[in-house]
Amino acid sequence: MRAPTPWFRLRRALRACLPRRWRRPVPVPARLWVHTLKQLPFLQSLSETEQQDLRLLCSHFLEEKEFHGAHGLHITDVMALSIAAQACLPLLHLTAPPGSNDSRKRIAALDWYGDFVGIVVQPGAAIARRVVTDPHGVVHHYEETLAGEAMDRGPLMLSWEEVARAGEAAHQGTNVVIHEFAHKIDMRGMSRGGYPDGAPVLRPGFLGLPTAQAARERWRATMQESYDRFRESVAMAERFGGERPWLDAYAATDPAEFFAVTCEAYFVNRVRFAETFPELRTLYDAFFLSGNQSPP
Repeated sequence: MRAPTPWFRLRRALRACLPRRWRRPVPVPARLWVHTLKQLPFLQSLSETEQQDLRLLCSHFLEEKEFHGAHGLHITDVMALSIAAQACLPLLHLTAPPGSNDSRKRIAALDWYGDFVGIVVQPGAAIARRVVTDPHGVVHHYEETLAGEAMDRGPLMLSWEEVARAGEAAHQGTNVVIHEFAHKIDMRGMSRGGYPDGAPVLRPGFLGLPTAQAARERWRATMQESYDRFRESVAMAERFGGERPWLDAYAATDPAEFFAVTCEAYFVNRVRFAETFPELRTLYDAFFLSGNQSPP
């Protein structure tokens, strides 16, 4: 993928002024799409119609986002499409339910990612320097190794080393792209300076509930129960040698990370996820498959 020329950037900016339904993005080439499906087995379980809907989402996604390779990394079309396909998977039925042929409504789901343009791809893990002040006023400096990071109203960073192993990592329920884009969904509608909490904006009617407030309370209660149970299983494994949970223990960090990690598993290994978190399967089906979750 060549670096965008000034003319290309101008043309993209002009197209961005048009409503998405009027744009005509370059279609994803058939050979490249087939290659992507082969590399990501969890996409092969989609129906042919769903795969074509996802392909359409990817073409718009690639039109709207800009990829930047860090440390000399050259971003190829294969790499960009792989990231796009995984990023768009959670959007597939957010604004149009399965079986709907309303493409305009379906591509409106991309508004969930409307707060940023840039995607920075690192060759491997990135080292982030952190500064934190504890409750006693003591400032702590430390370094954190990151496979990805999503910033509210800002760009998103991914490690290509982790992205490239998405196919083989699916049986473990892990996927760094879905993880970071789940954070973006969680952050949507969040007040500036706020923190994601694992509870995305919900619409009235979610799970048959009459108000958005009732929906949010149901979401929080269900998530909290699952989160507490997961944290207990992690503690039993670390302190007393109990059986380690299937998902990454990082999910026990806080509710936002629990949401992101469980979203990974929900999309790449749905059978194992449903066995482990049946209550979350119901919750996530109602959110990601209802076709009623227009972005705030």
